[in-house]
Parts: sequence; C-alpha cells; structure tokens
Amino acid sequence: MSPDLDRIFKAYDVRGVVPDELDVDTARRIGAAFASWTGAPRILIGRDCRLSSPDLAAALAEGATAIGAGVTDLGLASTDLLYFASGSLSLPGIMLTASHNPPNYNGMKFCLAGARPVGQDTGLEDIRALAAGPEPVPAAAPGSVEHRDLLDEYVEHVLTFVDVDAMRPLSVVIDTANGMGGLVAPAVLARLPVKVQHLFPELDGTFPNHPADPIDPANQRDLKAAVLGFGADIGLAFDGDADRVFLVDERAEGVSGSIVTALVAKALMKRNPGAPVVYNLICSWTVPEVIREEGGQPVRTRVGHSFIKQVMAETGAVFGGEHSGHYYFRDNYFADSGLIAAVIALGELSSAGVPLSELLAPFRRYEASGEINSVVEDPAGRIEAIAAHFADGTQDRTDGLTVEFPDWWANVRASNTEPLLRLNVEARTQELLDERTAELLTLIQDEGGTR
Repeated sequence: MSPDLDRIFKAYDVRGVVPDELDVDTARRIGAAFASWTGAPRILIGRDCRLSSPDLAAALAEGATAIGAGVTDLGLASTDLLYFASGSLSLPGIMLTASHNPPNYNGMKFCLAGARPVGQDTGLEDIRALAAGPEPVPAAAPGSVEHRDLLDEYVEHVLTFVDVDAMRPLSVVIDTANGMGGLVAPAVLARLPVKVQHLFPELDGTFPNHPADPIDPANQRDLKAAVLGFGADIGLAFDGDADRVFLVDERAEGVSGSIVTALVAKALMKRNPGAPVVYNLICSWTVPEVIREEGGQPVRTRVGHSFIKQVMAETGAVFGGEHSGHYYFRDNYFADSGLIAAVIALGELSSAGVPLSELLAPFRRYEASGEINSVVEDPAGRIEAIAAHFADGTQDRTDGLTVEFPDWWANVRASNTEPLLRLNVEARTQELLDERTAELLTLIQDEGGTR
C-alpha cells in the first residue's frame, strides 16, 4: 500500500512527526523517488543530529542505491554544508532535517546539482507522486555508498567572504541550541581572531536547553544574558540546521533580519558596486533604501527561498535577504548560509571600530510589528476586506496583499500549509504602528483569533 504523503510534502520541503507521519519505509520510497527523478548517477545525503536521523538517512540511501544510484554520505552536516557540497561537487542532494521543529519531527530539503532549489513547482510534486506510486523495480546492479567529510573544504569556502588578516579581535557569544551549528560554527570561528563563548555546543537532537528556533525572542534569552555577562561585542543564534542566523548587539538587543540584510548588502556593495540585491517584500523599507544609497539595484520578490534563488539567478544578484534570517549569496551557488552572513557581519563590526549598536543605528529607521499570525476561516475573503478598507493606498498583489502609504505599509498573506493569515506592518513611528496594527487585526480577526 502506498503511503499517504500529502501530510508531509509541503511547499518547499518534507516535514512530519516520526514515525507516525515519516518512517523508514517512507524515507526509502522518497530516496528512490528522488534518485529516479533527478536521473543523476549519484546523490548526496546529509543529516542533522535528531535521534531519528541515522535510521532515516540509511533508508534514503537504501532507496536510492536499490534503483542503481550511488550515494555520497556526508554524515552529520548543516544545511548550508549540504548546499556547498551540491554546488562544489555538482550533485543533487537531500538534507535530512526538520530545522527548528520539535525533536519528534524530521524532514527533508532537496536540491539539484549546483544547489538549485526543489520546491512544489520545481519537482517536489513529481517526487511525491513517484514515492506514492508502485514500488520501483530494483536495478540489476545496486549503487554504492561512499562517505565524505567536506567540513574543511566548507570552512575554507566560508572564509573567502571575509578578509581574515584585516580583522581585529572580537568577543563573540554563539548559541547553537544543540543543533548543527555546533559542528560548523566553531570550525569557522577557530580561524578568526575572535574569543568565543559557546552556549549549548553539544549535538543533541532532543534539544534539551531550548528549541532551536531563534526567531522566537524567548529562545534568545540565554544568548542575551551571556552577551551581557561576558561583555561580548556580538551574539549569534543559529537554528537547528544552521542555515539561519540571528544577531544580538552588545546591549543584548535583538537585530531584525531586515537590518542584517541591510548590513550584509552594504558590505557586499563595496566589492560589487552597482550589483543587484534581492529582498523579499516583508523586509523593511530600510533594505531597498540602503541598497540604493550604496549604488546597488534593489530587486523585490515574494517570500520563500525558491523565489529568492530564482530571481537571484535571473538577475545575477550578488546577495538576497529575507526578514526571517535567511541570507543567500551568489558566490555560494545562490544558496543560503547563516554562517556566511555571520562572518560578513563580524568583518563589518571589526572594520567599523564601534559597538554593533552604533554600527547598526543608521539602519534603525522604522518601527515594525514582526509577523503576527491569525487563524481565519476564509483567508482570501479577509484579504479582500483589507483591500477594500485601504482602497486609497498603493496596492500590490505580488504575495498576498501589500498596502502602502507615505508613513506606513502592511503585507497580509496566507500560509501555504495552514488556515493562517500572516501580517507584517511597518511605520515611521511607534504610535502609528500600534494604530494601524490594531486596525488591521480587527479586519483580520472578525472571524478568528491570533496565535
């Protein structure tokens, strides 16, 4: 009987509870389906430190090799290490991870050779269909499994994004939340002139200290306390598979993904004058302003890594940033890397010779709500009600609805996977932000609630 895969195949990846929704048989089927769909002679497999990852990784390899494909097993890896391997070896790959989800989850992120993304409209639906179909016919000659450790090569690659010799000493606290940042971040930071305090470095897929989800300010509490306690220059928080990073300044104040996007964009403009830079439509007004001020070309796109990467490839953009803490680099096969963004931020802090809060002050131009999720019965209907209410504003339907006025803007868009509306608001003053956020939530929540 074919498994029910609709619950675990999402817009950009696979995610589910182990073993109720994702088990070794399902993983074996997906391994065979991915290898068959790519037609590649060999695929990459990397895995995070979740307790279910070794068995699921073995099942992926079993499925792929059964139909004749070879497997290069990277072992424990961060997602951006898997992307580096895919780019440098020109092979498709599967990263076995559930990122920031709870310990009982696992999942998979897929890419084609060159770290090209695989999403719902670029092959993921085909992989699902193959995995749900009849058992594949075993190959006459099964594929082989080889093991490769690319950590050293990955570290060398990350270090190309900063002038190590020009850096001054810094004090850094990192919180890897028992996730895969504990493998890659120390290996990179050991090569820089930084003094590191490392919180929760052990790779432990039960995530015993706090969830590996740094976008939630509650999960940054330990990092903020340590930054103050050690008198550090900067704090870095990584998520479970280490493809996202969040910054904390020397005063233990969190730094939004938009401000990090502006900082990294400014740094890369120095090396790539006039280059395009991509940002998603819930980034702050600050981002396109800074890109223009630095002589670059701002390019606005939908939310989501597949859209960012596609537009970067089309425009040759040097960099792409998302408010959610994902940062993409042309010279990293257009793939995202939290650690590359962190290294660039350290380089900028080093050369500035001022505290991080002072370095970032010019980017703190507006007040933002952060993303507010509301459960609604009719997301499309709520969006139309908002469009009618703010009919005198500039409106854009690129991703949900964006309404823009001279002093504020808002975006409301439906979740791909849940009956949710996601609201982001930005304004020139806190008072205006509070007023407009309350007004929008009233329109959204006529029939629902928040969470």
